[in-house]
Amino acid sequence: MSPPCHTSALLLVFVALAVAGAEQSEERSCDVVGDESSESQMERALLKKLEPLSHMRFNVTVEKGKTENYIYHFRVCREVNSTSHDFGGLVQTDRQNGKTTVIGRINETQVFNGSDWIMLIYKGGDSYGRHCSGEKRRAVIMISCKRGVTASSFSIISEEREKEQECFYLFEMDSSVACPAENSHLSVGSILLITFVSLIAVYIIGGFLYQRLVVGAKGMEQIPHFAFWQDLGNLVADGCDFVCRSKPRNAPAAYRGVGDDQLGEESEERDDHLLPM
Repeated sequence: MSPPCHTSALLLVFVALAVAGAEQSEERSCDVVGDESSESQMERALLKKLEPLSHMRFNVTVEKGKTENYIYHFRVCREVNSTSHDFGGLVQTDRQNGKTTVIGRINETQVFNGSDWIMLIYKGGDSYGRHCSGEKRRAVIMISCKRGVTASSFSIISEEREKEQECFYLFEMDSSVACPAENSHLSVGSILLITFVSLIAVYIIGGFLYQRLVVGAKGMEQIPHFAFWQDLGNLVADGCDFVCRSKPRNAPAAYRGVGDDQLGEESEERDDHLLPM
């Protein structure tokens, strides 16, 4: 084989290995039950809402006497053990003998929600032995709303295996992803007030900078449209003076003062009785 052909073959091998490694490193995610065409927009939206929890792992230990001592491993829409490629999203490990049992698989997922909770169901787990007519196990995870907490309090509530069919494991956990969106507490009036105040601040600061830096104004002249606001203030003051006074300015006084004309008349009348008859 010529050197160019040998080099090309090596490059193709490296590319194939890189692609295979990338495919193996990419973790599988939840696949809802049914064909892709039958997936509802609600289920897709809920799975997207749960994505912030996908990088987290949850464990809970259950010990009942000497016969049952298990650890439950759980991941949200990811495989607990990606190297085994068993789609196990919730796996039970027996602490006594190390045996693992898949409770539910992410390739058979159901998801729905309420006002403040999300129900995640993994179906297709390993088959029961003597219980539940040998049907496949199923994990039900109730995710309840708790604001300010990404995820906490993962625990097992019960295992319903005394029925003939529809047996399940029930788990619960708290997370803020199950909470409804918070409504804005600002009223329309508050929004308008904030907008108005912001516009006033922009007008004053921008006008001040323009008057000072561009026009070169000093002192009170730096206030934008200073003459207009000064005249407006005078007009407002005159209006208040006119409206708030108890009487008009030109109203006659309630009493008569002593004037010079009155003094002159009274002095003449007083002199008349002094004249001879």
